[in-house]
Amino acid sequence: MSEINRAIKGTNDILPDESHNWQFVEGKMLETARLFGFEEIRVPVFEHTEVFQRSVGDTTDVVQKEMYTFDDKGGRSITLRPELTAGVVRSAIEKGLVAGALPVKVCYIGGCYRYEKPQAGRLREFHQFGVECIGAASPNADAEVIALGRQVLNTVGIKNISLEINSIGCPECRKEYHKALKAYFEANVDELCATCKDRLDRNPMRILDCKSPVCSSIAAKAPVVLDYLCNDCKEHFEGVKAHLKAQGIEYTVNPQIVRGLDYYTRTVFEFVSGDIGAQATVCGGGRYDGLISQMGGPQVPSLGFGMGIERLMLVLKNQGIELPEKPKTQLYIAALGDKASLKATEYSALLRDEGYSVQTDVCARGLKAQMKFANKIGAKFLIVLGDDEIEKGKAKLKDMADGSETEINLNEIVEDFGEAIRVQIFKNIAEII
Repeated sequence: MSEINRAIKGTNDILPDESHNWQFVEGKMLETARLFGFEEIRVPVFEHTEVFQRSVGDTTDVVQKEMYTFDDKGGRSITLRPELTAGVVRSAIEKGLVAGALPVKVCYIGGCYRYEKPQAGRLREFHQFGVECIGAASPNADAEVIALGRQVLNTVGIKNISLEINSIGCPECRKEYHKALKAYFEANVDELCATCKDRLDRNPMRILDCKSPVCSSIAAKAPVVLDYLCNDCKEHFEGVKAHLKAQGIEYTVNPQIVRGLDYYTRTVFEFVSGDIGAQATVCGGGRYDGLISQMGGPQVPSLGFGMGIERLMLVLKNQGIELPEKPKTQLYIAALGDKASLKATEYSALLRDEGYSVQTDVCARGLKAQMKFANKIGAKFLIVLGDDEIEKGKAKLKDMADGSETEINLNEIVEDFGEAIRVQIFKNIAEII
């Protein structure tokens, strides 16, 4: 197969048989977010490169290794978004949302782009559902955002998901922690990978997030951030735990969670699945109280999360969770001849205007081929139109499930068809009962 007929490595086509599942899951995500007062926002797929350098952090793998960055025709450095929080924050500052009524609660679904090794649950083009709560400092805001994430997972039917939380403190208490980390890792510097050696001076907390087995083994015995929290951060974290408990949400404190982006402060969390291998984190997020001011806006505390939809779909598949079947075509009108084809077009238009799902032949096929196609697409009902049916103004509506037929009046097809469907539905219910 030629290169032009292959998808680019790390990308994936979502075919019609799969897209219904995506639509169902995405609909549940947005519906759940609205229960918590979050409304959808849509931001551009690319931003000025500095948006991500200043927000995500130039010590992260995302900025150093993974971003798709290019110069546009105006000579500006542009980057395809590797995550959505930065773009949402940029929009909130530019459009004045941060100066309005707070908190601003927004949610989104969109594609993201990172150049990394493709594997199960990790693609170079991937999709995220996420939320941002801008302007809330209290620990119950953290618990509410976590609760929203849990409810999304529950709503789509996912099981065996565990919540892990941590606090990485504020910039003030992290100063002492960074000193302790640096001293610890300097004693093991010869064993660190090249990337972590570079991180040692710039941001030693990034070493805790390294995927190298050697670095991970060293990091497992590193000083714990919880031991260095200031009183305010300790109080905030205890408040988060209390509000989670009030909602009956179970959690585990995992001091190793730091998340991979530099903007996080205080609370960080992950929802983890044991059903998708190494890429176990389905949802991750936390608080980023300094990000908005760092990007040129006012000092506004905020938090949020991102949920990978590909990983979520993988968990659903691996757990054998069945989603609702996609809606089938309600009626297929098979037509014999040009006159019948015109009538089939006319009737299809009338029925679609009334909200019915209708298909008719658009390939000039014979009756046998049309019947075969109607069966293949799972049409619930079938009408065959020929000269005789048109002349009499009568046709048989066939129920494809049981073969039963009901005569309908073609001159009143909307009302007659609707009534015939209702009759069949009640008939089927009666048989079940």
